[in-house]
Amino acid sequence: MSTPVFQPVAPDERIATLDVLRGLALLGILLMNIEGFVGPLDLAGSGIDPQWQGLDRWADGLVYVFVQGKFFTLFSLLFGAGFAVMAQRAERSGRDFTRIYLRRSLGLLGIGLLHALLVWSGDILFAYALLSFLLLAFREAPREWLPAMGVLAYLAALGLMLLLGAMMTLLPADAAGTQADTALAAIEAQRQAYGHGSYGEAVRQRLHDFGNAFGALLVVGPEVLGMFLIGSWFARSGALAQPEAHQRLFAWLRWGAMPAGLALMLASACYQPWLAPGRFDLRSAAAYAATSLAALAMCLGYLALGVRWSARLQWVAPAGRMALSNYLGQSLVCTLVFYGYGLGLFEQLGRAGQLLFAGLLFAVQVVLSRAWLRHFQFGPMEWLWRGLTYWRWPPLRRGPPAGA
Repeated sequence: MSTPVFQPVAPDERIATLDVLRGLALLGILLMNIEGFVGPLDLAGSGIDPQWQGLDRWADGLVYVFVQGKFFTLFSLLFGAGFAVMAQRAERSGRDFTRIYLRRSLGLLGIGLLHALLVWSGDILFAYALLSFLLLAFREAPREWLPAMGVLAYLAALGLMLLLGAMMTLLPADAAGTQADTALAAIEAQRQAYGHGSYGEAVRQRLHDFGNAFGALLVVGPEVLGMFLIGSWFARSGALAQPEAHQRLFAWLRWGAMPAGLALMLASACYQPWLAPGRFDLRSAAAYAATSLAALAMCLGYLALGVRWSARLQWVAPAGRMALSNYLGQSLVCTLVFYGYGLGLFEQLGRAGQLLFAGLLFAVQVVLSRAWLRHFQFGPMEWLWRGLTYWRWPPLRRGPPAGA
């Protein structure tokens, strides 16, 4: 008897809720990232910037409270869920999962590296790929352990941040001043390279930013790995495939985790609304830890809301099915619009205008994704990634309907 073939998931085998959640996460990530496209990346995500006034300040505050960090964690959770789904399918087919998964991670590593160096230095795919190798070590972990391990990994990152903040308070005052000057110099370098430089100058700056990003993995890494593990539990438990069997869990996340996270986020925003560039002390670390903890709770709340409203949100599912292509497409379009080697609109758009632009871009992506998937089974980058993963190219075009 022939061995079952382990191949890319067919469209009719997909978990529809996952595509809806990926679409929502994709929108949230664009609303978060747009600030790093329009201006220096090191100024993005630092809280409610005091330079904004009126409507722009309200827009900045709404993104900080309701979006910043919440959909990045949701996207990480869904990555872990995708890993678990892939592992389950491999087990059912009786095929070796490890080799295929390693090729999948290496493929993503290459895509992320090219994205970070050639398109946008705010890439997250490279970090996902690196951490996905660690995720493989948890494949045999008991399912019941995954939530606790995920939360512990996430909290370890917050503990490390508080420790670093406490250590920074021991430095002399002139060291803190030097740190601030270094941060401002880095921001100015990004402003010149991305806002006014050529494509070659932008690539050189991306290479510099890419090196600095490895330091951030010290804290971001445990957070992402924690969300990977939590996402693996949601898939392995059947909560995503059969949410009707886990109604109490999702109700608790909607009415418990979500309000608690929002309350903590509002308290943190009042306590420390703006993290000045280069300033890092125990107060800043405490604010960061509070916002990260709030992001975890609100992410789970958004997950539960997405599951509850999945039928009404099917319009975002096509964008979610092409999440990799759309994520990379967002970077390509935004850098060509805002960077100096494109239309040169760097730092020319207010905060409210940024959100309007992001909303319109996502709406276009939804329409194009729906049109694309009428003729093709996968997005272009999804097709490439599957080819690298399974070591053969799956059919891209849709076949004729059955009986045609």
